[in-house]
Amino acid sequence: MNFPAHVPIAIATRNEHVERIHWGSVAVVDSEGALLAYAGDPASMTFSRSTLKPFQAVPFVRDGGPERFGFTDDQVALMCASHSGEASHVDAVSNMLTKIGHEVHDLGCGCHLPDFYSGDNLPPQGFHFDQRHHNCSGKHTGFLAYCRLHGLESSSYLAPEHPLQRDIQRVVAGLTRMPQNQLWTGTDGCNAPNLGMPLSRLALLWARLASGDAGNDTSLSPVLQRLFDAMRRHPQMVSGTGRSDLGITLSSNGDWVAKTGADGVQTVGIRSRGLGVAVKVSDGDFPSVFAVTISVLKQLGVLEGENQLLATWADPALNNCNGAPVGQLKATVQLKFV
Repeated sequence: MNFPAHVPIAIATRNEHVERIHWGSVAVVDSEGALLAYAGDPASMTFSRSTLKPFQAVPFVRDGGPERFGFTDDQVALMCASHSGEASHVDAVSNMLTKIGHEVHDLGCGCHLPDFYSGDNLPPQGFHFDQRHHNCSGKHTGFLAYCRLHGLESSSYLAPEHPLQRDIQRVVAGLTRMPQNQLWTGTDGCNAPNLGMPLSRLALLWARLASGDAGNDTSLSPVLQRLFDAMRRHPQMVSGTGRSDLGITLSSNGDWVAKTGADGVQTVGIRSRGLGVAVKVSDGDFPSVFAVTISVLKQLGVLEGENQLLATWADPALNNCNGAPVGQLKATVQLKFV
Protein backbone atom coordinates (compact mmCIF):
# COMPACT_ATOMS: atom_id res chain seq x y z
CA MET A 1 0.00 0.00 0.00
CA ASN A 2 1.39 3.38 -1.05
CA PHE A 3 0.86 6.33 1.27
CA PRO A 4 0.56 9.83 -0.23
CA ALA A 5 3.33 12.33 0.43
CA HIS A 6 1.03 14.92 1.99
CA VAL A 7 2.46 17.96 3.77
CA PRO A 8 1.09 20.15 6.59
CA ILE A 9 -1.33 22.62 4.98
CA ALA A 10 -3.31 23.87 8.01
CA ILE A 11 -2.83 24.10 11.76
CA ALA A 12 -5.06 24.75 14.75
CA THR A 13 -3.58 26.58 17.71
CA ARG A 14 -4.78 27.15 21.25
CA ASN A 15 -3.10 29.78 23.41
CA GLU A 16 -0.39 30.04 20.73
CA HIS A 17 0.45 26.33 20.91
CA VAL A 18 -0.12 24.01 17.97
CA GLU A 19 -2.91 21.61 18.89
CA ARG A 20 -3.64 20.01 15.51
CA ILE A 21 -1.79 19.66 12.22
CA HIS A 22 -3.78 18.93 9.08
CA TRP A 23 -1.88 17.24 6.27
CA GLY A 24 -2.92 17.30 2.63
CA SER A 25 -2.15 18.19 -0.95
CA VAL A 26 -3.25 20.63 -3.65
CA ALA A 27 -3.15 20.46 -7.46
CA VAL A 28 -3.81 23.30 -9.90
CA VAL A 29 -3.92 22.40 -13.60
CA ASP A 30 -5.08 23.84 -16.93
CA SER A 31 -7.51 22.20 -19.33
CA GLU A 32 -4.67 20.30 -21.03
CA GLY A 33 -3.66 18.75 -17.71
CA ALA A 34 -0.46 20.75 -17.27
CA LEU A 35 0.39 21.09 -13.58
CA LEU A 36 0.77 24.80 -12.85
CA ALA A 37 1.01 24.83 -9.05
CA TYR A 38 0.87 22.33 -6.24
CA ALA A 39 1.46 21.55 -2.59
CA GLY A 40 2.31 18.16 -1.18
CA ASP A 41 1.61 15.25 -3.52
CA PRO A 42 -0.46 16.19 -6.60
CA ALA A 43 -0.22 12.59 -7.81
CA SER A 44 -1.81 11.16 -4.66
CA MET A 45 -4.76 8.87 -5.40
CA THR A 46 -7.92 10.64 -4.22
CA PHE A 47 -11.45 9.27 -4.04
CA SER A 48 -13.47 12.02 -5.69
CA ARG A 49 -16.62 11.72 -3.59
CA SER A 50 -19.21 14.39 -4.46
CA THR A 51 -16.80 16.44 -6.55
CA LEU A 52 -17.54 13.91 -9.32
CA LYS A 53 -21.25 14.79 -9.51
CA PRO A 54 -21.16 17.14 -12.53
CA PHE A 55 -19.41 14.42 -14.52
CA GLN A 56 -21.88 11.78 -13.39
CA ALA A 57 -24.53 14.02 -14.96
CA VAL A 58 -22.70 14.28 -18.31
CA PRO A 59 -24.25 11.21 -20.02
CA PHE A 60 -27.82 12.34 -19.29
CA VAL A 61 -27.20 15.89 -20.52
CA ARG A 62 -25.18 14.66 -23.53
CA ASP A 63 -28.11 12.49 -24.64
CA GLY A 64 -30.68 15.31 -24.47
CA GLY A 65 -32.29 14.24 -21.20
CA PRO A 66 -33.13 17.71 -19.85
CA GLU A 67 -34.96 18.56 -23.09
CA ARG A 68 -36.77 15.22 -23.18
CA PHE A 69 -38.19 15.62 -19.68
CA GLY A 70 -38.38 19.40 -19.43
CA PHE A 71 -35.79 19.78 -16.67
CA THR A 72 -35.14 23.44 -15.90
CA ASP A 73 -31.69 24.98 -15.54
CA ASP A 74 -31.87 24.91 -11.75
CA GLN A 75 -32.84 21.22 -11.88
CA VAL A 76 -29.79 20.51 -14.03
CA ALA A 77 -27.73 22.22 -11.31
CA LEU A 78 -29.42 20.06 -8.68
CA MET A 79 -28.16 16.91 -10.41
CA CYS A 80 -24.64 18.18 -9.60
CA ALA A 81 -25.48 19.07 -6.00
CA SER A 82 -24.81 18.07 -2.44
CA HIS A 83 -27.80 20.06 -1.36
CA SER A 84 -28.95 20.96 2.14
CA GLY A 85 -32.45 19.49 1.95
CA GLU A 86 -34.16 22.87 2.03
CA ALA A 87 -37.68 23.28 0.66
CA SER A 88 -36.41 24.53 -2.71
CA HIS A 89 -34.27 21.41 -3.10
CA VAL A 90 -36.93 18.94 -2.01
CA ASP A 91 -39.61 20.56 -4.16
CA ALA A 92 -37.34 20.43 -7.19
CA VAL A 93 -36.59 16.74 -6.67
CA SER A 94 -40.31 16.03 -6.31
CA ASN A 95 -40.99 17.83 -9.58
CA MET A 96 -38.20 15.98 -11.38
CA LEU A 97 -39.50 12.62 -10.16
CA THR A 98 -42.96 13.49 -11.44
CA LYS A 99 -41.54 14.45 -14.84
CA ILE A 100 -39.83 11.06 -15.25
CA GLY A 101 -42.65 8.99 -13.76
CA HIS A 102 -40.82 7.77 -10.66
CA GLU A 103 -41.61 7.76 -6.94
CA VAL A 104 -39.59 8.74 -3.89
CA HIS A 105 -38.99 5.11 -2.93
CA ASP A 106 -37.22 4.53 -6.28
CA LEU A 107 -34.31 6.68 -5.10
CA GLY A 108 -31.50 4.42 -3.89
CA CYS A 109 -29.60 7.03 -1.89
CA GLY A 110 -31.17 6.29 1.50
CA CYS A 111 -32.08 9.19 3.75
CA HIS A 112 -30.59 11.33 6.47
CA LEU A 113 -31.56 14.42 8.43
CA PRO A 114 -31.20 17.35 6.01
CA ASP A 115 -27.91 19.19 6.26
CA PHE A 116 -29.91 22.39 6.64
CA TYR A 117 -30.59 21.40 10.25
CA SER A 118 -27.97 21.37 12.98
CA GLY A 119 -27.62 21.66 16.73
CA ASP A 120 -28.76 25.30 16.75
CA ASN A 121 -31.34 24.90 13.98
CA LEU A 122 -33.52 21.93 14.85
CA PRO A 123 -36.35 20.69 12.61
CA PRO A 124 -39.90 21.52 13.70
CA GLN A 125 -41.80 19.01 15.80
CA GLY A 126 -43.24 16.24 13.68
CA PHE A 127 -40.88 16.93 10.78
CA HIS A 128 -40.64 13.96 8.39
CA PHE A 129 -37.76 13.41 6.02
CA ASP A 130 -37.24 10.88 3.24
CA GLN A 131 -34.91 10.16 0.32
CA ARG A 132 -35.65 13.52 -1.30
CA HIS A 133 -33.92 15.25 1.63
CA HIS A 134 -30.70 13.31 1.09
CA ASN A 135 -27.97 15.61 -0.18
CA CYS A 136 -27.46 13.37 -3.24
CA SER A 137 -31.11 13.02 -4.25
CA GLY A 138 -30.72 15.31 -7.26
CA LYS A 139 -27.93 13.14 -8.63
CA HIS A 140 -29.96 9.99 -8.08
CA THR A 141 -32.99 11.51 -9.78
CA GLY A 142 -30.74 12.23 -12.75
CA PHE A 143 -29.64 8.59 -12.71
CA LEU A 144 -33.24 7.40 -12.81
CA ALA A 145 -33.97 9.88 -15.60
CA TYR A 146 -31.10 8.44 -17.67
CA CYS A 147 -32.60 4.97 -17.28
CA ARG A 148 -36.05 6.23 -18.32
CA LEU A 149 -34.53 8.09 -21.28
CA HIS A 150 -32.86 4.94 -22.60
CA GLY A 151 -35.50 2.40 -21.59
CA LEU A 152 -33.13 0.74 -19.13
CA GLU A 153 -34.07 -1.31 -16.07
CA SER A 154 -33.75 1.04 -13.09
CA SER A 155 -33.98 -1.13 -9.97
CA SER A 156 -30.26 -1.94 -10.33
CA TYR A 157 -29.14 1.52 -11.50
CA LEU A 158 -26.48 1.63 -8.75
CA ALA A 159 -24.81 -1.63 -9.76
CA PRO A 160 -21.29 -0.99 -11.12
CA GLU A 161 -22.07 -3.08 -14.19
CA HIS A 162 -25.27 -1.16 -15.04
CA PRO A 163 -25.04 0.58 -18.46
CA LEU A 164 -25.43 3.97 -16.76
CA GLN A 165 -22.45 3.43 -14.47
CA ARG A 166 -20.35 2.05 -17.31
CA ASP A 167 -21.20 5.12 -19.37
CA ILE A 168 -20.12 7.42 -16.52
CA GLN A 169 -16.85 5.55 -16.13
CA ARG A 170 -16.11 5.83 -19.86
CA VAL A 171 -16.80 9.57 -19.77
CA VAL A 172 -14.56 10.17 -16.76
CA ALA A 173 -11.76 8.02 -18.20
CA GLY A 174 -11.89 10.02 -21.41
CA LEU A 175 -11.91 13.42 -19.74
CA THR A 176 -9.04 12.48 -17.42
CA ARG A 177 -7.09 10.70 -20.17
CA MET A 178 -6.83 7.61 -17.98
CA PRO A 179 -7.45 3.96 -18.85
CA GLN A 180 -10.63 2.82 -17.13
CA ASN A 181 -8.79 0.07 -15.28
CA GLN A 182 -6.54 2.65 -13.63
CA LEU A 183 -9.42 4.52 -12.01
CA TRP A 184 -9.97 3.70 -8.33
CA THR A 185 -13.47 2.26 -8.07
CA GLY A 186 -15.53 2.18 -4.90
CA THR A 187 -18.92 2.97 -3.40
CA ASP A 188 -19.85 6.44 -2.13
CA GLY A 189 -21.86 7.26 0.97
CA CYS A 190 -25.09 7.44 -1.02
CA ASN A 191 -24.61 3.88 -2.33
CA ALA A 192 -23.57 5.03 -5.81
CA PRO A 193 -20.42 3.85 -7.57
CA ASN A 194 -17.69 6.47 -7.45
CA LEU A 195 -14.20 6.90 -8.85
CA GLY A 196 -10.79 7.89 -7.56
CA MET A 197 -7.81 9.23 -9.47
CA PRO A 198 -4.63 11.24 -8.94
CA LEU A 199 -5.44 14.61 -7.41
CA SER A 200 -4.09 16.38 -10.50
CA ARG A 201 -6.53 14.43 -12.73
CA LEU A 202 -9.41 15.47 -10.49
CA ALA A 203 -8.24 19.06 -10.97
CA LEU A 204 -8.16 18.38 -14.73
CA LEU A 205 -11.84 17.39 -14.67
CA TRP A 206 -12.67 20.72 -13.08
CA ALA A 207 -10.46 22.69 -15.48
CA ARG A 208 -12.36 21.07 -18.33
CA LEU A 209 -15.72 21.78 -16.72
CA ALA A 210 -14.77 25.45 -16.29
CA SER A 211 -13.25 25.94 -19.72
CA GLY A 212 -15.61 23.72 -21.69
CA ASP A 213 -12.55 22.03 -23.20
CA ALA A 214 -13.41 18.33 -23.39
CA GLY A 215 -10.16 17.35 -25.06
CA ASN A 216 -10.45 14.81 -27.86
CA ASP A 217 -14.19 14.30 -27.45
CA THR A 218 -15.33 17.72 -28.65
CA SER A 219 -18.96 16.60 -28.55
CA LEU A 220 -18.81 16.91 -24.76
CA SER A 221 -17.66 20.54 -24.80
CA PRO A 222 -21.19 22.05 -24.91
CA VAL A 223 -22.28 19.56 -22.26
CA LEU A 224 -19.56 20.72 -19.88
CA GLN A 225 -20.40 24.35 -20.61
CA ARG A 226 -24.07 23.75 -19.88
CA LEU A 227 -23.37 22.04 -16.58
CA PHE A 228 -20.95 24.76 -15.47
CA ASP A 229 -23.42 27.48 -16.45
CA ALA A 230 -26.26 25.80 -14.56
CA MET A 231 -24.10 25.53 -11.44
CA ARG A 232 -22.86 29.12 -11.55
CA ARG A 233 -26.33 30.51 -12.22
CA HIS A 234 -27.95 28.44 -9.46
CA PRO A 235 -25.29 27.97 -6.74
CA GLN A 236 -28.02 27.81 -4.08
CA MET A 237 -29.22 24.58 -5.68
CA VAL A 238 -25.69 23.13 -5.72
CA SER A 239 -25.25 23.50 -1.95
CA GLY A 240 -27.49 25.61 0.26
CA THR A 241 -27.88 28.47 2.72
CA GLY A 242 -24.70 29.28 4.62
CA ARG A 243 -22.59 26.74 2.76
CA SER A 244 -19.00 27.33 1.64
CA ASP A 245 -19.60 26.23 -1.95
CA LEU A 246 -22.31 28.87 -2.23
CA GLY A 247 -20.03 31.54 -0.76
CA ILE A 248 -17.09 30.68 -3.01
CA THR A 249 -19.22 30.67 -6.16
CA LEU A 250 -21.03 33.92 -5.30
CA SER A 251 -17.76 35.68 -4.46
CA SER A 252 -16.58 35.25 -8.05
CA ASN A 253 -19.64 36.80 -9.74
CA GLY A 254 -20.10 33.61 -11.71
CA ASP A 255 -16.48 33.04 -12.75
CA TRP A 256 -15.93 30.08 -10.40
CA VAL A 257 -17.89 27.05 -9.37
CA ALA A 258 -16.95 25.18 -6.19
CA LYS A 259 -17.86 21.69 -5.02
CA THR A 260 -17.08 19.98 -1.73
CA GLY A 261 -16.79 16.23 -1.31
CA ALA A 262 -16.82 14.14 1.85
CA ASP A 263 -13.60 13.23 3.63
CA GLY A 264 -11.79 16.46 2.93
CA VAL A 265 -12.07 16.99 -0.84
CA GLN A 266 -12.70 20.39 -2.46
CA THR A 267 -12.65 21.41 -6.11
CA VAL A 268 -12.98 24.74 -7.89
CA GLY A 269 -13.26 25.45 -11.61
CA ILE A 270 -12.19 28.94 -12.72
CA ARG A 271 -13.59 29.85 -16.15
CA SER A 272 -11.62 33.04 -16.90
CA ARG A 273 -8.32 31.27 -16.30
CA GLY A 274 -9.31 27.81 -17.53
CA LEU A 275 -8.07 26.36 -14.24
CA GLY A 276 -9.07 23.46 -12.07
CA VAL A 277 -8.16 23.33 -8.39
CA ALA A 278 -8.33 20.18 -6.28
CA VAL A 279 -7.64 20.08 -2.54
CA LYS A 280 -7.44 17.05 -0.27
CA VAL A 281 -7.07 17.24 3.51
CA SER A 282 -6.17 13.76 4.66
CA ASP A 283 -8.13 13.72 7.92
CA GLY A 284 -11.28 15.06 6.26
CA ASP A 285 -11.54 18.18 8.44
CA PHE A 286 -13.94 20.46 6.56
CA PRO A 287 -12.95 23.80 8.18
CA SER A 288 -9.36 23.09 7.16
CA VAL A 289 -10.42 22.25 3.60
CA PHE A 290 -12.30 25.53 3.29
CA ALA A 291 -9.49 27.63 4.79
CA VAL A 292 -6.91 25.99 2.53
CA THR A 293 -9.08 26.49 -0.57
CA ILE A 294 -9.47 30.20 0.14
CA SER A 295 -5.73 30.54 0.71
CA VAL A 296 -5.05 28.78 -2.60
CA LEU A 297 -7.41 31.13 -4.46
CA LYS A 298 -5.55 34.08 -2.97
CA GLN A 299 -2.16 32.66 -3.94
CA LEU A 300 -3.42 32.15 -7.49
CA GLY A 301 -4.32 35.84 -7.61
CA VAL A 302 -8.01 35.31 -8.37
CA LEU A 303 -9.15 36.36 -4.90
CA GLU A 304 -7.83 39.65 -3.57
CA GLY A 305 -8.21 41.23 -0.15
CA GLU A 306 -10.87 40.32 2.36
CA ASN A 307 -14.16 38.95 1.10
CA GLN A 308 -17.16 39.14 3.41
CA LEU A 309 -18.83 36.19 1.70
CA LEU A 310 -15.87 34.02 2.72
CA ALA A 311 -15.13 35.48 6.15
CA THR A 312 -16.71 32.50 7.93
CA TRP A 313 -14.18 30.07 6.43
CA ALA A 314 -10.99 32.10 5.97
CA ASP A 315 -8.73 31.18 8.91
CA PRO A 316 -11.61 31.20 11.41
CA ALA A 317 -11.35 31.61 15.17
CA LEU A 318 -12.19 28.45 17.12
CA ASN A 319 -14.91 29.17 19.66
CA ASN A 320 -16.12 27.22 22.66
CA CYS A 321 -19.77 26.53 23.49
CA ASN A 322 -20.10 29.96 25.09
CA GLY A 323 -19.01 31.60 21.85
CA ALA A 324 -15.67 32.71 23.26
CA PRO A 325 -12.64 32.42 20.97
CA VAL A 326 -10.22 29.83 22.37
CA GLY A 327 -8.09 29.02 19.36
CA GLN A 328 -7.31 29.72 15.74
CA LEU A 329 -7.40 27.70 12.56
CA LYS A 330 -4.91 28.85 9.96
CA ALA A 331 -4.12 27.65 6.45
CA THR A 332 -0.36 27.22 6.15
CA VAL A 333 -0.39 25.88 2.60
CA GLN A 334 2.28 27.30 0.31
CA LEU A 335 1.83 26.69 -3.39
CA LYS A 336 4.85 25.78 -5.48
CA PHE A 337 4.51 27.20 -8.98
CA VAL A 338 5.82 25.10 -11.83
